[in-house]
Amino acid sequence: MMRIIAVANQKGGCGKTTTAINLSAALSTNNRKVLLIDLDPQSHATAGLNIKAELSIYNVLSKITHKKAKLEQIIQNLGPNIDIAPSSMILSTLEQELAGEIGRESQLSESLKSFKNDYDYIVIDCPPNLGILTINALRACNEVIIPVEASRFSLEGLDQLITIIGLVRERLSHNVDFRVLVTNFDSRLQHSFKMLDRIKSEHKDKIFSNIIHVNVKLKEAQNEGIHILSYDKYCRGAKDYFSLSREIITQEQTPEKAVVSEKPMEKRMKEILKENMPKLNEVVFSLKAPQAKEVYLAGEFNGWKLDENSRMTQDNGCWTKRLSLTNGKYHYRFVIDGNWVEDSLNPLKEANSFGTMNSLLEVKTK
Repeated sequence: MMRIIAVANQKGGCGKTTTAINLSAALSTNNRKVLLIDLDPQSHATAGLNIKAELSIYNVLSKITHKKAKLEQIIQNLGPNIDIAPSSMILSTLEQELAGEIGRESQLSESLKSFKNDYDYIVIDCPPNLGILTINALRACNEVIIPVEASRFSLEGLDQLITIIGLVRERLSHNVDFRVLVTNFDSRLQHSFKMLDRIKSEHKDKIFSNIIHVNVKLKEAQNEGIHILSYDKYCRGAKDYFSLSREIITQEQTPEKAVVSEKPMEKRMKEILKENMPKLNEVVFSLKAPQAKEVYLAGEFNGWKLDENSRMTQDNGCWTKRLSLTNGKYHYRFVIDGNWVEDSLNPLKEANSFGTMNSLLEVKTK
């Protein structure tokens, strides 16, 4: 199921566009196909990725443009698994153009309904205001990420946006789930931690476990016109956004499989296959994480997938998972509330392509 996520905050300088760009890139490196829609007339996402475009999202949403286009006609490729629908300055005229239109808040939603695609995620970078373009994004999406700095003024803007999300739910009968992302976090300042505690206490389960720290590499990457994973995939900013993408992926829902009764011949075939399968060894993975809300086990044995089959079970703060594995070597990691960590009880490790370490397990028949 495709997920449509708007990144919105009417306060400038909170890392909104930085989040839209780099989250899209991080999701794409997780083998998810992503479309980034730049819905901001300032076109920061478009310019920040060095995109030049004759047609933009304006040509899709406008009814009076001389160059009307479908969404698929304006899309440009940014790299493996990631595309962009660019913006332009003329998009700023759309607010006035749609002012008297019936259904003006649903223009983007209607365009997406007729959009033929195979994306796993659509990420929408909203303008820094609560005008008709932002309302269009809220009407079109399923989820909203609200980037917030650890400051008092950011919190006031957050409350205003949450109120607008409530109005969209009531007046347009469209439910949107929101989550708060703490950005530009400076761990050198005691004030940052105080504000972080306040955000956590006021929004509890609506805040991401991962936070985005202050990192000059993020600005350098934008100045170079590339996302952070292409600029420096080992820097703090890249690791923060990659961890955020993993946390979002853990929320993916896998559809229930239909239960079909087996025919006698099919049952016998399964028995024959079972008899000829290689010998399996039961392996128990465990770790202590009493404060964790959810823990997954991901590795080469399950294609690094995070779903119900890889979820670990808890008993008194101890999380466990039993697997039946054939002989061989397997790389794996634990995912604690969206954070990917090594197995601290296993001394065997090998470096991965993201500059961190995978735990290594060797299975042998006893």
